[in-house]
Amino acid sequence: MRPLIDRNRCEGKAACVEVCPYDVFDIAVLSTAERRELSLIGRIRALVHGGVQAVLVNPDQCHACGLCVKACPEDALTLVPDP
Repeated sequence: MRPLIDRNRCEGKAACVEVCPYDVFDIAVLSTAERRELSLIGRIRALVHGGVQAVLVNPDQCHACGLCVKACPEDALTLVPDP
């Protein structure tokens, strides 16, 4: 299992960063190309929150504990099977 971030929901509040014991997440500014891929609502959220979102920096370290999913106030995280 690995975490999947819904870019249209994430507001970069860093709850996932704070609770993850395996340092899977960080907060970063979205690139212009990444912002273009968002829905209209996603672009508005990104604009309001300074263009920052959670990013996966060490996805291979994920132990699928689910702490990030529970902590995310926007329900922007899910655990999906690793391809």
